[in-house]
Amino acid sequence: MFKTASFAVVHFSVAFSVGYLMTGSVWVGGAIATVEPALNTVAYFFHEKVWDGIRRRQARAGLKPGYAPVSA
Repeated sequence: MFKTASFAVVHFSVAFSVGYLMTGSVWVGGAIATVEPALNTVAYFFHEKVWDGIRRRQARAGLKPGYAPVSA
């Protein structure tokens, strides 16, 4: 849990720093640091849903998990 919390602090700090450096505004930096991780969390949820679907299709097709066929 400590690792997760420390990563959250790093993520917040980076988001704030980028927003602040790009705009010069503490308020904009703070808004970006608050909104971006929240939206990223939602995006990650759907990202995992897509990958779960891919894994299920691969399992039904008898492919190894993580198999990525190469098209010619």
